[in-house]
Formats: sequence, structure tokens, C-alpha cells
Amino acid sequence: MAAKQKTETLLGQIASALQKNKATLVVAESCTGGLLAKLCTDLAGSSAWFEGGVVSYSNALKQSLLKVNRNTIKQLGAVSEQTAKEMALGATQLTQLKQTRYAISITGVAGPGGGSIEKPVGTVCFAWSRASSPTENELIKAETKLFAGNRKEIREQSAVFALQELRNLLKNQ
Repeated sequence: MAAKQKTETLLGQIASALQKNKATLVVAESCTGGLLAKLCTDLAGSSAWFEGGVVSYSNALKQSLLKVNRNTIKQLGAVSEQTAKEMALGATQLTQLKQTRYAISITGVAGPGGGSIEKPVGTVCFAWSRASSPTENELIKAETKLFAGNRKEIREQSAVFALQELRNLLKNQ
């Protein structure tokens, strides 16, 4: 099966699970630059379950819009599981909750530069969260992966991995 068809099937499964649970999705992206949101909106009818996303490429926007703690970025860096967690939790609170909302966040080093010994190119941190009321906002999972390839490939692998994990989490809800 071609990659595009696999992604469409994956998104169809996510859409079905979200609609069945009367839930929606919001995304907070850094290194993927909106690719995750693009994939979601490529599926016809996505407005029924996809609310939108934030591309928070700068640390300032991560802090002001997604409420990532300044000390988190200062101490752990923008590419850290803690930053991803705070991005996901912040994304679930962006608008008034009308129903359960899931969030995915992605922050990483897509390259070709910007890597370090501790965080080489291809290091990507993810988080998934859920909010079912303005006071109930829970982190479901956070994970760091190391992807290989060029910038485009790392971004694509990151977006697809984030969706695959959401599908798996929704199956277990």
C-alpha cells in the first residue's frame, strides 16, 4: 500500500474513533511546521473532528500561546519531553471546551543543522494529552524518538508516528 493510502487509512481510523467518542483533536507543532495539521485537513470531513493547530516554532510563542514554562525551555531545552508535555497540555486549553479534546505535540531537531551530541538531528519529542473539562487536563503519554533521514523525511516520519500513536491510544480508551 502506498504511503499516502496508509496515511489516509490511519486518519480514517482516527476520525472514526474521535467521532464515536464525540471528541476532537488539536495539535501543537514545532519541527513539523504544520505538517501534522495538513495531514489531518487533507482528509475530507476533518472539520467534524479536527479543531486546528498551532505552529509554535519560536520559544517565545511556545511560552506565550501554549503556556510552556520559561524555566522548562531554559533548563531542558525546546526539544525535551517536558516541553512536549507542556505544549500538549497548553494546546488542549486553547479554546472553550465543548467536548473531550485530544492534543498532540511535536518538538524536535529536523536538521540538517541544529543537532548536538545530546540531541542529534532526528531527535523528536512527542506528547499526547486529553481534556474533558476546563479543570480536567491529563497527560496521556510522552515519548522521544530518533528518526533517520533528511529534513523532509524526519518531519514526515514524525507526523505519521504521532498519528499512529494517537490511533493506538484511542483504541485503548
